[in-house]
Amino acid sequence: MKLLLDFFPIVVFFVAYKMADIYTATAVLMAATLVQMGAIRLLDGKLQTLHKVTLAMVLVFGALTLALHDERFIKWKPTVLYGAMALVLGVMLWGLRKNVLKLLLGAQMELPETVWHRLGAAWVGYCVFMAAINGYVAASFSTETWVNFKLWGYIFPLVFIIGQGFYVARHWKDPDEPAAEAPVPPEAKP
Repeated sequence: MKLLLDFFPIVVFFVAYKMADIYTATAVLMAATLVQMGAIRLLDGKLQTLHKVTLAMVLVFGALTLALHDERFIKWKPTVLYGAMALVLGVMLWGLRKNVLKLLLGAQMELPETVWHRLGAAWVGYCVFMAAINGYVAASFSTETWVNFKLWGYIFPLVFIIGQGFYVARHWKDPDEPAAEAPVPPEAKP
């Protein structure tokens, strides 16, 4: 259900674009994101900071797109969002020595410190990659190509999340599982 909810705004944006134009699609995206955030709030009881930032950016960039009738605002929003996320995650991880992922997820899963650090660094790299690729497509191609990229470009986050799942699974310590006893050396046995 949550996975479908994550893709809801981009799918309705794509459909609205194909049926009308970028401006109609932008208005539909804004409304769909409001619905998405309302549903997340109902399911989780609250919105996380990332949800609030995403909603604010969709509404601000969408409003600018509609008011100025300039499609560049909607095309560049993902680049700005991913760039800001990379900057915040990187400054927190390497500048302030705080791992945002561990702060957000540490209560749900126990991982070695090096694994948390690698995950944080991977997220910084992922956000930089996504900002760069969206920026490239937004600057180099037509709006039609950019919209198609936004739909089919969702393969990147899927691959990234699945890869992280496999990586975390190798290192995850289940807090409910009893700790394995250390083997007793033969010379210590009675």
